[in-house]
Amino acid sequence: MPAAADLIDLIVFGAAPDAAWRSAVHEAGFAWQAAADVAALHATLRRTGDAVCGVLLDLRTVDDADRLQALAAELAAPRLRSLCVHGSDAPAGGALFDLTLRYCVDSLAEPVQAGVLKLALDSLHRRLRLLRAARARVVPAAARAGPGGLLGDSVPMRRLRYELEKVAASDVPVFISGETGVGKEVAARAIHDLSPRRAQPFVAINCGAIPPHLLQSELFGYEKGAFTGASQRRIGRIETASGGTLLLDEIGDLPADAQVGLLRFLQEGRIERLGGTASIAVDVRVLSATHVDLLQAQHNGQFRTDLYHRLCVVEIGVPPLRARGDDIVLLAGCVLDLHRREASRRVVGFTDAALHALRAHAWPGNVRELINRVRRALVMCEGERIDAADLGLTPPRTVDAPGGSLEQVRDQAIGRAINSALERNQNTVVRAADELGVSRATLYRLMERHGITPDSRHRA
Repeated sequence: MPAAADLIDLIVFGAAPDAAWRSAVHEAGFAWQAAADVAALHATLRRTGDAVCGVLLDLRTVDDADRLQALAAELAAPRLRSLCVHGSDAPAGGALFDLTLRYCVDSLAEPVQAGVLKLALDSLHRRLRLLRAARARVVPAAARAGPGGLLGDSVPMRRLRYELEKVAASDVPVFISGETGVGKEVAARAIHDLSPRRAQPFVAINCGAIPPHLLQSELFGYEKGAFTGASQRRIGRIETASGGTLLLDEIGDLPADAQVGLLRFLQEGRIERLGGTASIAVDVRVLSATHVDLLQAQHNGQFRTDLYHRLCVVEIGVPPLRARGDDIVLLAGCVLDLHRREASRRVVGFTDAALHALRAHAWPGNVRELINRVRRALVMCEGERIDAADLGLTPPRTVDAPGGSLEQVRDQAIGRAINSALERNQNTVVRAADELGVSRATLYRLMERHGITPDSRHRA
């Protein structure tokens, strides 16, 4: 008997299954539902969400190329595994052959004996169980991403989530720091999504992307006739965010005159549109972010100290990608799933060499660079798995210890482990010791032995 939509783990596509097919499906342990055409298949797949699912394809009477192409588009999802039954005279080539080769784990030619179909369905059931198990090793980390799309389960990311949850509950101004491409806006969005203002607007403005002479009108808006070309009133970005959250991205690039107006708004909670005289109260939570060192900018006279203290009541640092360990592989897999359709062929994952290269790369461009490299690889890849060369990376080479001594190899490995742990934990020795599973005193002794200090880790 067909299953309810939320219990489906097999979709039978094509003509209504006869008694022999229904019996084989039932004996294999599937909860199934029929889909007579591509539209029905699409609708059923939507109801199954992101769950792993099998598809039993009855293509014995399907030979229309357009229909097969539409069917192939539905089967491309990585959560699906398909089994095909086709006619005995199916040509070795063409759309049907290509669909079977790309998207089916097995194919059977009619006439199909009940026992053979049962064995194939048993095999499909096992494959689906394995796929669920494989996804389960990744999904818990992804599931903990929470609001804002923060993916990862590394120590730095768990700490970042904790800090974001702490500051989200209040309206205190938060300054988000981090290198270019680490996801500062994603962190800001997470604060908004976790806050009591989550149902109100989230407005982000890149202070470095707007010409200085337009920045005041963008932030505060203007009245009709305020300047040449101002044919009607325009609400500024600050006022647009009223009741919600305003992110001032790249605040370090804010010109001096705009800094004065912003400081007045932060002090008073009120704005005046250009060309207007009314003082307008605006209730908005202000977040800011930049890759610029604002302390150095203050020292150089490029950023007002009083504005800095208004914006930076709490500072949260977003960790660089190179400090996030196996999160790199998780993020690469998520990017692959998101952009898989950009590939000209079916791509199912990464080679071992590619995974080693992903972990070893320094990622100066952080998450933004990772996204670009994976999308490039999807275009350049010539097989089913992305290799290091497709990513534009070189696999790390194993370097022998001088003299080949086991003691030297062990010491070098310990030194690298300590360096990595300190980097992931922002040079906090207590946290690094906890991650490495040793006492703080033991870690200090090892650091002294290897010539490592939190401020000069390059000496290891």
